[in-house]
Amino acid sequence: TDFGPLLANPRTLLLGAAAQFGIFATVLGALTLNYFGLIAFTLPQAAAIGIIGGADGPTAIYLSGKLAPELLGAIAVAAYSYMALVPLIQPPIMKALTSETERKIRMVQLRTVSKREKILFPVVLLMLVALLLPDAAPLLGMFCFGNLMRESGVVERLSDTVQNG
Repeated sequence: TDFGPLLANPRTLLLGAAAQFGIFATVLGALTLNYFGLIAFTLPQAAAIGIIGGADGPTAIYLSGKLAPELLGAIAVAAYSYMALVPLIQPPIMKALTSETERKIRMVQLRTVSKREKILFPVVLLMLVALLLPDAAPLLGMFCFGNLMRESGVVERLSDTVQNG
């Protein structure tokens, strides 16, 4: 993942944060079904269902296996069906919500991000995550390590193998 656009325009972080709204909305939706007496989901089951809102199939399967193994099959089918249908559902919605002029806008990067920034960002990010969320450090550590390999240029062949191998 190229952090350049994020470093050039940190406000784009809000778009990524807003995308997580789907997870919480789905959890609340599953718990709301309890309130109306339609289907009784426990909190772990609702959390396993909610991760579908993150639009990440492997994560949904892993989390449902840990939190609600009885829902694993249904969640796996729902998560992958959702991911497969996004290319069919998204274009008409985008056309309905934007004008043709807006869709033709060419986006340019606000500023050039220095190599030093691109190298320091994953290191600082990992240190903050290790301090604040130690359980997430191994997962984010691998992500940051791969990014650091690519940006440093020191291990070019290894970086190419990791990205494409």
